[in-house]
Amino acid sequence: MIASLALALLVTFSGTLATYLYDENASLGARLCAGACFGLTAFSLVGFVVASLVGLTGAAIVISAVICASPLALLIDPAKNKRLQQDVNSVSVAARRLFLHPEASSIGYFLFYGVTTFILWKVFSRAVMEDAEGISTGLLNNFGDLPFHISVITSFAYGNNFPPEDPTYAGVHFTYPFLSDFASAMFVRCGANLRDSMFIVSFILALAFVGLIHRWALAMLKDKLAAVITPLIVLLNGGFGWYLLFEKAGTDEGGLWGVLVNLPPSFTVIPETTWRWGNAISALLIPQRGFLMGLPLAVIAFTQWWLAIEGDAAQKRDPKTKHRRPEPVVTTGMPVPMRRMIAAGVAAGLLPLVHAHSFVVVMGMAGCLALIHIRWREWFAFFAVASAVAVPQLLWSTLHSAVDATSFFGFELGWDRGTENPVVFWIMNTGIFIPLIVTAILMKTSGYLINKRLLLFYLPFTLCFIVPNFLKMAPWIWDNIKVLYYWWLASSPLVALFLTWLWRQGRIRRVVAVLLFVCVTAAGALDVLGIAFRDVKYGIFDAAGVRFAERVKQITDPRSLIIHAPVHNTPVFLTGRRSLMGYPGHIWTHGLQFAQPEGEIKRIYLGSPDATQLLKNYGVDYAVIGPLERVVTPPNEQFFTRFEKVEQVGEYSLYKIK
Repeated sequence: MIASLALALLVTFSGTLATYLYDENASLGARLCAGACFGLTAFSLVGFVVASLVGLTGAAIVISAVICASPLALLIDPAKNKRLQQDVNSVSVAARRLFLHPEASSIGYFLFYGVTTFILWKVFSRAVMEDAEGISTGLLNNFGDLPFHISVITSFAYGNNFPPEDPTYAGVHFTYPFLSDFASAMFVRCGANLRDSMFIVSFILALAFVGLIHRWALAMLKDKLAAVITPLIVLLNGGFGWYLLFEKAGTDEGGLWGVLVNLPPSFTVIPETTWRWGNAISALLIPQRGFLMGLPLAVIAFTQWWLAIEGDAAQKRDPKTKHRRPEPVVTTGMPVPMRRMIAAGVAAGLLPLVHAHSFVVVMGMAGCLALIHIRWREWFAFFAVASAVAVPQLLWSTLHSAVDATSFFGFELGWDRGTENPVVFWIMNTGIFIPLIVTAILMKTSGYLINKRLLLFYLPFTLCFIVPNFLKMAPWIWDNIKVLYYWWLASSPLVALFLTWLWRQGRIRRVVAVLLFVCVTAAGALDVLGIAFRDVKYGIFDAAGVRFAERVKQITDPRSLIIHAPVHNTPVFLTGRRSLMGYPGHIWTHGLQFAQPEGEIKRIYLGSPDATQLLKNYGVDYAVIGPLERVVTPPNEQFFTRFEKVEQVGEYSLYKIK
């Protein structure tokens, strides 16, 4: 654990130093947030490349750490060293002022980040839980995804999965973006357990994401209050699902208080209904670990675009910035806007093996903005750098891929609304958010609240709402939310600016602003509070299964092929061993065909006449018979007596086939 934390801090500090190469006007806090994202992602990508050559060994991790620590050389530069010292001193002065001469704004910042850190710590602590009963999760949305991510981590950490095969579908080239899980695998190899390895990566990225949204909003809006409100709207997204709280209170014996102390699993995504707009934390950031790494990288790119395009001009136009530290103008060497675009290109280029949907969004938005803001040199630099970093990843992931690309695209109107009226559907799921966007854009006082430059920057992001409402962009239509959410992310600063303006218009309108803010965030807040404070566990691997997995690791070769029931939570996923076939639902969402092996696995467990030949054809080394097999693929246990039983833990048996 200590070694993993040390590595995480090292790459974060190195990434922070790298920000001095392009971001001349950032606070130390903003630098740390960007540095954490750059550092962890680069560490994972470099680590994967090195491990592909020599295996995921201690030497590979050391080599990767040394490479990623190269920005430490910037400390030799007196100018960079001086800037770092100035930023550290500024933080020290601000901290002393907070305690000796507190101001409302500084107290507000302290409370905002203090409470946010505490809540994120609580929710990500409950994402994975290990105790005497086994391995579980504290939120229902993570029940299906967690075992898959564990299978990816263990395949690299324990299974020597190079070149990578799909850990849930042996023999298939692994095209799923896996860098967030690979970072955890490296921490496992450094001595961290599964829970801690996942928590370190997730908590750091989540906290960095908050800081990066805050910095982006502050740069665009130049309003401190709106910049603080923006991350809350981004993270606590939801719709009118909070109404269900009062609906349940009417039928609960304990009334409203009874529901509050025992919150339902979700107020945003409810199975078998048209409540589909999942909260960012409960439905995306925790279960979708790639999205958690991809979002902050995307926000880094958005921020640098804005500052490169609008930074200098905006500061000259806006009287609120007259006392700010001006954006330095580089008279020699590379201009600052060009540096920003190169940094944005690096952030975008890292995305293919982090989160594919984020890569598509970032490159699509870049193309649109390049047509609106004609700065050919800067945009050429962005696309050149992004391509240089991304293309090798894209070529590697698509080479020998078994993915059926046609399953990812198709016409489908209205996203995941079923037969619901599209207007009713979106009002249900996003509440008053869309009306607030329209109001913010149309609001006019002395001038339009949303100025022309901000509006032009925002408009391309509306495509992130429009396109997923017409096109299926994944085999499972719900996955379109990975694009739709970028529309919510980009719209949140506009809504925050309107609510802030309303807050400043007098006492009555202040009350209205608070009510509107609560209406927008209540459903998401209930989801987050439910995760943080509900004492509920969803069991994934029971204690016997965990012990069984440990024994399998001890007595089998890392590259052994194991057959088990095609389920999402087999203990085999804890071993890192190759799985003949896991959960069909996961395999389908990855665009892979599975009907034939699924049927043949069932025939094997039934002991059909061709069962022995099928085992031979697949090259199976071991077979598992346990509680899941007895439910999903009831085995002919007499058939398996012809093979040696090499391990028995509780109801779990391991048979050696070869």
